[in-house]
Amino acid sequence: MQRPDVCVIGEINCDLILYGLPATLEPEKETLARGFRLTLGSSSAIFAHNLSALGTRTGIVAKIGSDPLGQVALDRLSKAGVDVSAVRKSPGATSTGVTVILAQSAGRYILTYPGTMAEFCYEDIDREYAFSARHLHLSSFFLQPALRPQVGRLFREAKEKGLTTSLDTNDDPAGQWAGDLIEVLPFIDVFLPNEREAKAIARCEELPEAIEKLAVLSRIVAIKLGARGAIAREGRKEWNCPAVRVETVDPVGAGDSFDAGFIHKFLSGAGCEECLRFANVAGAFSTTREGGTEAFRDSAAMKEFFHKQQRYAER
Repeated sequence: MQRPDVCVIGEINCDLILYGLPATLEPEKETLARGFRLTLGSSSAIFAHNLSALGTRTGIVAKIGSDPLGQVALDRLSKAGVDVSAVRKSPGATSTGVTVILAQSAGRYILTYPGTMAEFCYEDIDREYAFSARHLHLSSFFLQPALRPQVGRLFREAKEKGLTTSLDTNDDPAGQWAGDLIEVLPFIDVFLPNEREAKAIARCEELPEAIEKLAVLSRIVAIKLGARGAIAREGRKEWNCPAVRVETVDPVGAGDSFDAGFIHKFLSGAGCEECLRFANVAGAFSTTREGGTEAFRDSAAMKEFFHKQQRYAER
């Protein structure tokens, strides 16, 4: 593979998603699901897979276990064109992580066994490979305890090498949203939280105030608002983009797909507003199939969907 346009640093997990569960789960009672899907999961892997499917040369640096789930994930990434040559296999007994998602009518329960994600550290990164890219992206800041203390160093080195950068923190299971993240944000060109994350990180109850605080730290802040679309700020300029209306099958991975769409356009030199519109389309397309990557595995459907949305935008 040629040197990647984007190097993704992060985690590779599989998702086991159970569908059609009742709104309330009772202890000790056997509950039947309507269906299930075992698919590529984790924010980093979903982002890398869908970014590659969009046509951006993508490589990933991560750590997996020597187990079948790790191989399933690598196969899915490779089939999408992602370069996995810099992925390390753990020599120990720790297995690849897995997330179990219980999809209920009132929402979702997300249960994660971190596995090798928790062991992945700065020394595991092939930095010559990572810095050969044009752009560095990291996901799941709070889920990687071994890497987290060196994330600021990693991004500072990337900027010194001339790379552009992006970050999606995802959720903080501890609910602390610690201040070490604030020290990383000045090295980030595109910060990609959702609304809840943005408020928690900025420690604000109102979104406009959170945007003001975060926009001082990172060059571009693009915030996902779910059914209300997305908003982006670059300097003093701000853009709002409504959501693309689709019949949602599964919201898993929609945020990571939004990120992929934004960075795909960002690297083409598009302006912030165009990046935001395209990101919304990518996020919406993700929800049309079960799992975070299944829609993007169908290249014909992807091309048709994006072409149709482009026609709508030109009317």
